[in-house]
Amino acid sequence: MPTKQRNQVQKGKHGGMLLVLTEDVPHLGKQGDVVEVKSGYGRNYLLPNGLATVPTQHNLRLLERYKMRVEQMREARIADLKAMAEQIQRVPHITIEASANEEGHLYGSVGAPEISRALKGKNLKVEPEMVRLEGLIKECALYEVELHLGHEINAKVKVMVVPQKQDEKK
Repeated sequence: MPTKQRNQVQKGKHGGMLLVLTEDVPHLGKQGDVVEVKSGYGRNYLLPNGLATVPTQHNLRLLERYKMRVEQMREARIADLKAMAEQIQRVPHITIEASANEEGHLYGSVGAPEISRALKGKNLKVEPEMVRLEGLIKECALYEVELHLGHEINAKVKVMVVPQKQDEKK
């Protein structure tokens, strides 16, 4: 009866097991790196969680293809973000209505969610976490707000906060 041959894990020069990382692991290495780890860490954490695999020729080829796909997706995402930044630069300003008193002090405040909602109204998919405010807006005025879209791509948009129109029929 022939015995089943297991994938033998290669030993490193320090006696640990050699693995190739399939994901970035903090304090260990980046995706695609061949690392030497203690056998318990590799067997009980890295391999079961899919963070690493045995460095066979087949696995290394699969990892290279995967890295190429991830890089293509990243480049496409950067191109989309650059196009969105150009669209944002073309918008002269966005207007947000907020309830305020006669002096222009807001009863509430205008923050990232309101700015994000106003930009989405102009078909610009800006999430609230992309909006960088130094503090909440509490007065009616024109503000320049920084947007961090991701992948080191930034844009600026002018936000005009105006008092909400009151109904004269009351």
